[in-house]
Amino acid sequence: MVNPVFLHYRKQFAILAFFAIALSSTAALAQRPDRNATIKKIDASVTNRDENLLGYTVTELYRVYRGADKTHPAAEMTVKTTYRKETGKSYVILSQSGSELLLKEVLGRILDSERMMTQPANRAQAVLTTANYTMTVKGDDMVDGRACNLVAIVPKKSSPYLFRGTIWVDAQDGSIVKLDGVSSKAASVLAGASQVSRQYTNINGLPMATHAEAEAGSWLLGQTTIDIDYSGYEMTLRSGSSGPQTVGQAGVKGVR
Repeated sequence: MVNPVFLHYRKQFAILAFFAIALSSTAALAQRPDRNATIKKIDASVTNRDENLLGYTVTELYRVYRGADKTHPAAEMTVKTTYRKETGKSYVILSQSGSELLLKEVLGRILDSERMMTQPANRAQAVLTTANYTMTVKGDDMVDGRACNLVAIVPKKSSPYLFRGTIWVDAQDGSIVKLDGVSSKAASVLAGASQVSRQYTNINGLPMATHAEAEAGSWLLGQTTIDIDYSGYEMTLRSGSSGPQTVGQAGVKGVR
């Protein structure tokens, strides 16, 4: 026969265990980020940038590496990029050296693609919003001391402007901090889909690219790596009734 005292304590223990599990589950749910809120913040951040960034200039340094050699660029180009909301991007080449093939067929095509992507008629189809991507919040992470939400992104259509991969967004405002992904469609027959990584920082309240790297392979060019540094932003921002305001980069340099 089972001791009644033993049964009493076993019952009490079961009740306590039930409440402990219930409380821990409630705490876990309370700490879990609101997935819908995170995705709404991402859309809001992109909208805020598009509405308030009227234009900018930036110096972009491109280096192209062949195969496993990541120390000696086979081609190099420095460009002054000008972005205007009403027209998109335009470029002035400040210097270039190295392989004519890489300068024309790799870097030239990148600039042409960026020029097309940022034209007003195309820009909405390339931005990181729920209009273009299915987004799934996967968890939390820290990037350069910033608390971030980790979000998986899947393009809703095939486009060389869209990526399948992961973005890290600021947990407070949803602004992009980092992207790792693969282009959903090759930009040309000369290169396959690219593995892309980009880093961003907050400049004058908006996320701006500071470094990017892309790797791709093709039958003609073989394995290539494109490394891009961005520096010297001068930004024209909307500033309410007082009109546009031009502000500098405040000392932020291109980072890796």
